[in-house]
Amino acid sequence: QVQVEESGGGWVQPGGSLRLSCKWSGRTVYVMGWLRQAPGKEREKVASITTGSYTNYEETVAGRFTISRDRRANTITLRMNNLKPEDTAVYYCYVPALDYWGQGTQVTVAS
Repeated sequence: QVQVEESGGGWVQPGGSLRLSCKWSGRTVYVMGWLRQAPGKEREKVASITTGSYTNYEETVAGRFTISRDRRANTITLRMNNLKPEDTAVYYCYVPALDYWGQGTQVTVAS
C-alpha cells in the first residue's frame, strides 16, 4: 500500500516558477509521477519518473518542467518554470501501477 501527500502549490504570475513535492509512504513503486486537472478538462499526465530516474514528460511541459526523485527522503519533486496560464490546474501525485493519486494541490498562473 502507498500513500502520498502533495505540497507546494500556489499562485504565480506567467513566466514564474513553482516547486511541487510529493512525499510517499509504504512500499517503493517503480514509477511515480504527476497528473493535473484543469477546470472543465479531463485529468492528464504531466510527468513521470522511474526508480532508475528515467523521466517522461507531456509534450506541452517538456523543457519547462523537471521531475526528480529522492529515494532516501521518499519524495518526488516537480520543478515548474516559465509557467503559463494554461498550466493552471490541480496537480496530483500519481502512482500508475496502483492507479492511485493524492488529494492534489492547486496551481494558479495568472497576472
